Amino acid sequence: MTTDTILVTGGSGFIAGHCILQLLEQGYSVRTTVRDMRKETQVRNVLDAAGMSRGDALTFVQADLMHDVGWSAAVNGIDAVLHVASPVQPGKVKDENDVIAPAREGTLRVLRAARDAGVRRVVLTSAFHAVGFGHGRSHAPFTEEDWSVLDGPGVDAYGKSKILAERAAWDFTRAEGGTTELVTLQPVAVMGPLMGKDISGSNHLIQNMLTGKMAGLPDMYIPIVDVRDVAAAHVGAIKPPDAAGQRFLIAAAEPAVALSQVSKILRDSLGDSASRVPARRIPGLVVRVMALSSEEARGAAAELGFQKIITIDKARKVLGFSPRSSAEAIVAAAESIVANGLG
Repeated sequence: MTTDTILVTGGSGFIAGHCILQLLEQGYSVRTTVRDMRKETQVRNVLDAAGMSRGDALTFVQADLMHDVGWSAAVNGIDAVLHVASPVQPGKVKDENDVIAPAREGTLRVLRAARDAGVRRVVLTSAFHAVGFGHGRSHAPFTEEDWSVLDGPGVDAYGKSKILAERAAWDFTRAEGGTTELVTLQPVAVMGPLMGKDISGSNHLIQNMLTGKMAGLPDMYIPIVDVRDVAAAHVGAIKPPDAAGQRFLIAAAEPAVALSQVSKILRDSLGDSASRVPARRIPGLVVRVMALSSEEARGAAAELGFQKIITIDKARKVLGFSPRSSAEAIVAAAESIVANGLG
């Protein structure tokens, strides 16, 4: 059993929770941050319900991405940090800085604390938003060499936060990171079993289909990855020497999945629970007209008919990444939503 202690930031989060479960299962000790220590009991209860083992090897510290207080204690004696915490607010927001500032400044705050404490490695949860948006439709398969165009079509405030936070992380590490290594992961749309009753990540799409909130299906394709595989990639990035200084795309092996196919998977797999899942297609012209007055529709219009191809060879080779299928992630998300009475 390893004696390493890993810090996971934002322990109440969707991806962070799955990371904690897998780290404990593999014998690590885990420390996690919460903004308010009164949340510890709630987070423990959610993790217990999700099958947490070795809960006595999990401890909590209070730290906030927007404040320095608490971070030196959080990283003290830590071997590696999984920096997962970041605001998730896709679509239109009143002030982009409400999303960008915590992502960028919080990342730098964690990196400074890690460097000062002599932490060996930080694994940063970035996103495909930092890789695959704003390029236009002629783009070849996406690789880790690609960066999204900051002001390109389809790049919302959340996308900007991921681009700017990751770029700041690399700039900091190169200029003043000391001996602390940086690894960044760029997962695509994350789906899978809930943590408690919170709907997070792209599980919102599945919930919107199950509840009938999504009335029709535009001609869009979604690259998908199971949250359990995202967590496995984080854990897999802690040790390998070859991972240091690298970016890794994290996705299922197959290409992006059409919304019409997501709908079919749900209807074929869930029976009566999928009775409100839409089957009607929305013509592209309708989406483009809606985009004239809706920022959310504008983002969708930029992606119409574009099936993005994503290479995961690097993650397979270096991290031992072996993902589930997109269909398995979709069904696991839906079953979890229904089981929690949220569908």
